[in-house]
Amino acid sequence: MTNEERNSARQTLANAIRVLSVDAVQQANSGHPGAPLGMADIMEVLWNSFLKHNPKNPNWPGRDRFVLSNGHGSMLLYSLLHLTGYDVSIDDIRNFRQFESKTPGHPEYGYTPGIETTTGPLGQGIANAVGMAAAEQILASQFNRDGHQIVDHNTYVGLGDGCMMEGISHEACSLAGTLKLGKLMAFYDDNGISIDGEVEGWFSDDTPKRFEAYGWHVVRDVDGHDAAAIEKAVIEAQLVTDKPSLICCKTIIGKGSPNKEGSESCHGAPLGKEEIELTRERLNWPHKEFEIPENVYTGWDATEKGAAAEAEWNEKFSAYQAAYPELSAEFERRIAGDLPENWTEIASDFIRSVDQAGASIPSRKASQNAINAYAPALPELLGGSADLGESNNTVWANSKSIMPPSPEGNYVHYGVREFAMSAMMNGIALHSGLIPYGGTFLVFSDYARNGLRMSSLMSLKAIYVFTHDSIGLGEDGPTHQPVEHASSLRLIPNMSVWRPCDAVESAVAWKTAIERNGPTSMLYSRQKLDHQPRTAEQVENIERGGYILVDTDGEPDAIIISTGSEVSIATTTAQKLLEEGVKVRVVSMPSTDEFDSQNASYRNHVLPSNIDKRLAIEAGVSDLWYKYVGLNGHVIGIDRYGESAPAAILFEHFGFTVDHAMTELKRILK
Repeated sequence: MTNEERNSARQTLANAIRVLSVDAVQQANSGHPGAPLGMADIMEVLWNSFLKHNPKNPNWPGRDRFVLSNGHGSMLLYSLLHLTGYDVSIDDIRNFRQFESKTPGHPEYGYTPGIETTTGPLGQGIANAVGMAAAEQILASQFNRDGHQIVDHNTYVGLGDGCMMEGISHEACSLAGTLKLGKLMAFYDDNGISIDGEVEGWFSDDTPKRFEAYGWHVVRDVDGHDAAAIEKAVIEAQLVTDKPSLICCKTIIGKGSPNKEGSESCHGAPLGKEEIELTRERLNWPHKEFEIPENVYTGWDATEKGAAAEAEWNEKFSAYQAAYPELSAEFERRIAGDLPENWTEIASDFIRSVDQAGASIPSRKASQNAINAYAPALPELLGGSADLGESNNTVWANSKSIMPPSPEGNYVHYGVREFAMSAMMNGIALHSGLIPYGGTFLVFSDYARNGLRMSSLMSLKAIYVFTHDSIGLGEDGPTHQPVEHASSLRLIPNMSVWRPCDAVESAVAWKTAIERNGPTSMLYSRQKLDHQPRTAEQVENIERGGYILVDTDGEPDAIIISTGSEVSIATTTAQKLLEEGVKVRVVSMPSTDEFDSQNASYRNHVLPSNIDKRLAIEAGVSDLWYKYVGLNGHVIGIDRYGESAPAAILFEHFGFTVDHAMTELKRILK
């Protein structure tokens, strides 16, 4: 085959992406055809010449990862999956953006075989990819041995101007350069167009220079429609193993559309039937809509090559098993996401010992104690903090910082990059083999919020350690004192939120976070919290999110519900009222979502529906608690910002005292 014939064949393969994409967008009457049209040539080179994957086993551990960060161009990815042989049929392509289809508007992890992460919120895909590449590097340092490179794959990313503009890309790509992630390669679709038009009026960065400053290897000015030039750039980038690589591809958005290419008009709307016909003529594509010739399918089919690549890896892994049976078994356990066989015993023993010790300590310290107890049994735990390790107490006795050029370690210094931390943690969790946890102050969960949302959307085991959980942090004042944040996190569907009242609840919170198939946010105090005495049954019920901590003989007259540092106010109030003959129950509710998930019988046992004299106490906004206290109840909360002063003065000023709680409860009981 001559070069001319080869180039023509490759152009035909790329055009299959283009026509499938515009047909699907047109049928759905919504979508984004510009990116698939413009990036088709780049993806043809990557997927046919470089990407190591097996369409018949999308979860093969040895595969390369591909992330489409500019996820609005999802038909690009769906076309690639369909053409290369994944379980994405032509009917799935026809059902693009339809209810319960495999091809939703943006790529969604868990919906479609071959989708490595959910993308759409721009910039997060590249940050996920940084996490994936970091996970590969860390796992390689833990499991590879001389002559046995079982963790050895690349992470590829497609991204556009929108991702480059989003602040998270700056955060994550800066850290990627510092970590020297040599197996990360990004393709920048540099078409100069965003939704509002030509970006030169609002995005004039010298992007290649910026990435060079981050410590990336940069290949500039690649013709994104020239297969040979793209291939040459990839080969050049592969030779650089101590830096991530950015390949800057000059492309034309909507390439092939005679009247719309190069314009924002093709970014986020169907081309229209007439324009699609003109595009077919321009691309020399005589076939009907959704019709792909057999020779094109044959040219794209990656099943045979993928099966061979996996078989080769399996042979390597068999040799690894023979040489290192224990290490290979540990690798398989961790990739599968299974916990150690003795996990339940370890966790139960620790919780019991904490209860017996009865220490009154800050819950952030209790969290650190839990990590120290659990981490030796869980080498998959990968810690970190956004430059607050000593304040968050996320550093434990055997923490080993990952410091370039060595990737060996179990603790990532994310720097002051809360958003990148959360999105990288998502990528680490998606990669499999590691359980990431990361810390910052609760008030700065705002910076990370969309990353937390994506953790929840994908049901990822990402553990967030948020300390300095209320006005109780004191003198730093209202900029650092979270007020609305606990309730805000509780609003995120599928995010489990824990605010423990002492060391025992803190240990249980960590246990549930490690066992949960989904993300967890744990809110810990700066100040010391009193140990709460419990029976064995009460300790067991902590996992249910809400339980009776103090009770009275017979039916209570009133119920106090509380969390965190305010539980001690509730229990002291109850004891005083019990001495006065008032029958009071105290319910500690460290996790409202876990409590809400319990059966109706248990919930009614803890909060009987016939007892409507209720008081909730939490040093945060009050709205959520009316769900539990009802119209006849009352909430001691804080619906304004705090002040700069010592914690004790602030609690007195804002009414978080036993005297105030007693007054309010007596008022309710009148």
